[in-house]
Amino acid sequence: MKNFKNILGTILMSALLLTSCSNNDDNDGDILIRPTAEDFNNLKEAALENLTQTFEFNADDGNIMLTSEKGVQIFISSSCLTLNGETVTGTVDVEFVELFDKGSMLTTNKPTMGTLPNGDKGLLISGGEFFVNATQNGTALETNCGFQMQIPADLTGGADNDMTLWEGRIDQDGNLAWDEVERDDPQGEGGVFAEGDQYYGFFQSFGWSNVDRFYNDPRPKTTILVAVPEGYNNTNSSVFISYDGEDAGLANLDTYDSETGLFSEHYGLIPIGLECHIIFATEDGDNWKYAIKSVTIEENGLIIFTDDETSVATEAQLTTIINGLP
Repeated sequence: MKNFKNILGTILMSALLLTSCSNNDDNDGDILIRPTAEDFNNLKEAALENLTQTFEFNADDGNIMLTSEKGVQIFISSSCLTLNGETVTGTVDVEFVELFDKGSMLTTNKPTMGTLPNGDKGLLISGGEFFVNATQNGTALETNCGFQMQIPADLTGGADNDMTLWEGRIDQDGNLAWDEVERDDPQGEGGVFAEGDQYYGFFQSFGWSNVDRFYNDPRPKTTILVAVPEGYNNTNSSVFISYDGEDAGLANLDTYDSETGLFSEHYGLIPIGLECHIIFATEDGDNWKYAIKSVTIEENGLIIFTDDETSVATEAQLTTIINGLP
């Protein structure tokens, strides 16, 4: 990579300056106090739990309509619900999560990164991220005819006819990526369309889903590198990118080099000249520790975060801060 030696030299110099300083809030003598991967995961899981809505209905009631806190309507045909292949009767529990803003996407670790045909990942602009799960006595149910949702488009700035439907895929590290749902039937089942001020989505299975389109920017693209404070890596911290002017999309740097200690978006899809905010996030005593930098993307740029630039906030405070970015 261009100027890579200079970049590494800058990082090493920064590391020497940091380690030569006297004790700071994160040091106990010469020992850095850092969260474990479990600490950070627990923080993200708590954020997701705080945003989870629950419903209950009787499967014998037929067609069910549930309305979320933000006005999303969920339509489930209870006659289609099955447990081990058998039709379900009796009480059914539903868990529902709706994410429309960057702050909630960050705290729950649900960025909008869609998988391209070649396997790379690019930023998606979202019309809403959703999790729907139906259970009976704690056992997950399936549906043999899908379910529908009606989603207010004004929650993400109005209807966009370029939106399509995506399914969430969580990897072994607990990170979420989105795969576009193929629409290969003439009725459009498994798809989404906009009409008036609503999106109408047709979902074939429970789990994570998303109404999205790829971010489009004609400018030349590049890769960037981000250095975080010593003792942090991709297990106990994350780095995100908030594109200025886009309220319903959040990118993340999903690769980490343990030898250089650098986070990266290694696909080379970040527009040069893009005005954005780079966000470092981790855990601190059951709260969020974070730092935010306003950046104009340069070719093969390097962004460095130090301990002195970090602050601590509650989940609610950090969500408000992120949602307040341009």
